[in-house]
Amino acid sequence: MEYRRMGATGLQLSALGLGSWFFGEQIFEDEVRELVHSAFDQGVNFFDTADKYGNGEAERLIGKAVKKLPRESIVIATKVWAPMAPGPTGGGLSRKHILEGCVASLKRLDMDHLDIFFCHSIDPHVSIQEIVRAMDDLVRQGKVVYWGTSNWTAEMIREAHRIARQGAFYGPCVEQSEYSLLVRQNMEGNLQPVADETGIGLVSYGPLRSGLLSGKYNQGIPAGTRYHLRDWLKPVLTDEGDLAKVRELEVLAAKLGIPLAQLSITWLLKRPWLASVITSASKTSQLQENLGALEKIKKLTPEILERVETIVGKATSLPQ
Repeated sequence: MEYRRMGATGLQLSALGLGSWFFGEQIFEDEVRELVHSAFDQGVNFFDTADKYGNGEAERLIGKAVKKLPRESIVIATKVWAPMAPGPTGGGLSRKHILEGCVASLKRLDMDHLDIFFCHSIDPHVSIQEIVRAMDDLVRQGKVVYWGTSNWTAEMIREAHRIARQGAFYGPCVEQSEYSLLVRQNMEGNLQPVADETGIGLVSYGPLRSGLLSGKYNQGIPAGTRYHLRDWLKPVLTDEGDLAKVRELEVLAAKLGIPLAQLSITWLLKRPWLASVITSASKTSQLQENLGALEKIKKLTPEILERVETIVGKATSLPQ
């Protein structure tokens, strides 16, 4: 396993992390424990979850799965923002919900601190100053080691750092956003520059574009896939332009003698500025294939990388 520093912090994350989007909905306690322990045995130290995944069940399953692992050797990240209770105060990024959300997550995880606490999304009704102050309090209380943002804009991150500098508060240390061969513009054009400016780390999710970059949707929609479980994914998984690119990438992967999923993840690993790539798996076989991407980095020669760019097209309309 390769380990990378999370921006300007001293925290080192495994280059491949394990996400838990499926936990508590598609896979449960025994399967989760097997996945988590198998990942840890192969060097994964970064485990990402969220209060909303499985309506809290993913956190409970992660907590149980890591109970016998050395706490000092793992990095546990969770998130706050999604509605977890009825009424206007049951979600969002108000100080009230952030503080209560942290306590609730710690209880479900059965832990005394979070290594990373992400603001899961944007709340346009709450000032960034309120968010920074709430997170600063959690860090000073010892409940949170580092806090971060997820799906925030570059300008919001800059503003959070400005507020933190002026008030001597703990600012965000990491941003988590979608990034893949098919989703590039925001990470490369907006977030990488702000990371250079502020020292935040960047971690990515969605390396396979919800399974599209695995190639399993190239010939139609297999039964029992995410397409059938989440209606909002249908436009993503049936986009003819992206499917055409994926089919070309699959041909290239076959010539290299590797699965398309590994080609897609290895391409991300070639970005040295990316602290970690959060992968998902519902089976140990999928986990093994994802982790195998680390061994294929040498196959992505400059010539192969240029071929990939020709297929997917360089990110366009990026800020100058």
